[in-house]
Amino acid sequence: MFTANGYYSLLQGSYLFSEIAKRAAAFSSAHPEADIIRMGIGDVTRPLVPAVIDAMHKAVDEMAHEETFRGYGPEDGYEFLREAIVRRDYLSRGIPVGPDEVFVSDGAKCDVGNIQELFSSDCVIAVQDPVYPVYVDTNVMSGRSGRFINGAYEKIVYLPATAENGFVPEMPKQKVDVMYLCYPNNPTGATLTREQLKSIVEYAIENRVLILYDSAYEAYIQTDSAPHSIYEIDGAKQCAIECRSMSKTAGFTGTRCAYTVVPKDLVYRDTFGNEVSLNKMWFRRMATKFNGVAYIIQRAAEAALSDEGYRQILGVVDDYMENARIIRTSLADSGFEVYGGVDAPYIWLKVPGGDSWAFFDELLTRYHIIATPGAGFGRSGEGYLRMTAFASRANTIRAMERIREGRAL
Repeated sequence: MFTANGYYSLLQGSYLFSEIAKRAAAFSSAHPEADIIRMGIGDVTRPLVPAVIDAMHKAVDEMAHEETFRGYGPEDGYEFLREAIVRRDYLSRGIPVGPDEVFVSDGAKCDVGNIQELFSSDCVIAVQDPVYPVYVDTNVMSGRSGRFINGAYEKIVYLPATAENGFVPEMPKQKVDVMYLCYPNNPTGATLTREQLKSIVEYAIENRVLILYDSAYEAYIQTDSAPHSIYEIDGAKQCAIECRSMSKTAGFTGTRCAYTVVPKDLVYRDTFGNEVSLNKMWFRRMATKFNGVAYIIQRAAEAALSDEGYRQILGVVDDYMENARIIRTSLADSGFEVYGGVDAPYIWLKVPGGDSWAFFDELLTRYHIIATPGAGFGRSGEGYLRMTAFASRANTIRAMERIREGRAL
């Protein structure tokens, strides 16, 4: 008789952003006249840049002719895109990453969820708190979490990242096997200094901990001294997998393209005592379960990484970061305590009263603004609210005017 995966029953409530959508829909239904400004889910609003559109049109035309038509592509991505990624994101910074260490996918969210298929069932997982929910939920689904008790899973190690420690968690005191890190951070907007990242890498090497480093927001770093890749730190290729995304960098949230770097230096013992390469394991997983990102999309991503395309997408990034500056400044002027918004498109707002869902409801009902309650990111997120800089400039300004005027009453 079929038996379902019981670990799904350990998941807590609905997925955070589904709950936000449900509450927003209920309010819209009851108040159809309300002009709602959405600053919750980190979805982009600016169109794809001209270089990307031109490349997509050209690729579509190629698909219309027998001599240039493409069927199944390489599961790990076309060589032209993997080479463009290496050239733009790594060799330009003096980082020796090879094309055969790059794996193209349809989203960083998928990669950070699927990567745990490489972990043994008894791996101890450590996550920052607050945390992007996918890191936790996918390990719950796989049976590594234990029960949910007093707001946390008993087998997951939580590393509080709070205002008191500058949103940079202390390293675990107990044994862990895998550590999920996200910088620039979602949701707090914090980033790391080179020395902070160096100490984390040294800890991982000394303790044989695998780091999953999510740098989906790398393009938003404005501070010159901040590291853009964990591989800028000596030894990181011995302990870290890095995930990146075209979603926020190039506006591909509806187009879908990302990549993960799995260095060949990542060699560990498996559950049978064999010495195995995570690079080879990930390639096998991709070849078995994935048919590759569409050729048209990969040509678009290649164009985004070209000199002209990259110049264009950085112009869009600058536009979003101006939104972040407006939000951060406006909220501070209105008397709020705010973080982030300097090297990331997220602003982390300390809410009055400390109840993040209550403040979410107040923003929605009083100001007709949707943001993301910090409690949805974990225990250390309670008392905060995340706002994104991805709304249009006009809506960003209008939202801040509503809050400023409301606070003045």
